[in-house]
Amino acid sequence: MDESPQGEALRNAATLVRASTYAIALVGAGISVESGIPPFRGTGGLWTKRGEPPLDGYQRFLRDPLAYWQERLTASPAEDEFVAALDRAQPNPAHHALAALERAGLLHHVITQNVDDLHRRAGQQHLTEIHGNRHWVRCVNCCWRMPSAEFLVGSVPPSCPECGGLVKSDTVMFGEPIPGPALERCYLETERCDCMLVVGTSAQVYPAADFPVIARQRGATLIEMNLEETPLSDLCDVVVRGRLAETLPALVRALDIESFFERTS
Repeated sequence: MDESPQGEALRNAATLVRASTYAIALVGAGISVESGIPPFRGTGGLWTKRGEPPLDGYQRFLRDPLAYWQERLTASPAEDEFVAALDRAQPNPAHHALAALERAGLLHHVITQNVDDLHRRAGQQHLTEIHGNRHWVRCVNCCWRMPSAEFLVGSVPPSCPECGGLVKSDTVMFGEPIPGPALERCYLETERCDCMLVVGTSAQVYPAADFPVIARQRGATLIEMNLEETPLSDLCDVVVRGRLAETLPALVRALDIESFFERTS
C-alpha cells in the first residue's frame, strides 16, 4: 500500500467517489498538457508568455464575418503554435481514466473548459464543452452545432441550415456569451451532483470557476486534482497533487475498475 501523502489522498478521493450517487467532473487545460497542448495560463502558458489576446474577438466577428471566414478558410495550422499542437494531440491516460470512470457508472458527466475534442476521442459520452469544440461549427442565433467536417460551406459567410443565422467556429471567443444550452446544462449538472472532481483547472475563468463553489454550497464533496494550488484548494475535501496522466489512472486503480486496463492495454 502506498503510504505517501499522494497515496493517502487518492484513497480518500476513491472513498468519496465510491460513496457518491452522482459524481461529475469539471476539467481544465491541465489535463491536455500531457497531450502536448500548452495551457493558456500558469507556468508555460501561451498567454503567460505572449499576453492575452484582444478581448473583443466576438465583436470583430460580428462586424465582419466575411473577413473571419476568409481567414479561417485560408489559414495554415502550422503557422500557429496552439493550433498545430491541437492538430497533433491525442488523448492521454488522464482522458481515458475519466472515460473509464463514466463506463463504470461512477462519473455521470464531464464539464470541460477545453476545445480540443480529446474527451470525445477518449470515449466520453456525457459531456458539456462549455467553451465549444474547435472541430465543430455553431450558429450564433439558435446554437445549432455540427462537426466542421460534415458542414459544407457554400456561400461565405455561411448560414445556419436551421434558422439562417450566422455560423462560426464552435469555440467561444473573447466577448462572446457562453451558448445558452451549454450553460444551462452546466448549472443543471452542478446542482445535481453530490461529488465534483475539479481536474486541471486554474479556477480563474468564470463562470466555470463558480461551479465548484455552487456545488459545495449545496453540500457536494470536492476533490481537486492538479499539479498546482488553485483558489479552490482550501475549499476541497481532498487535494491530489501530481501529473494528471498519473493521478487519474491511479484513482481508477484505487477504485478497482478493470475496464480501464482493458481499454488501455
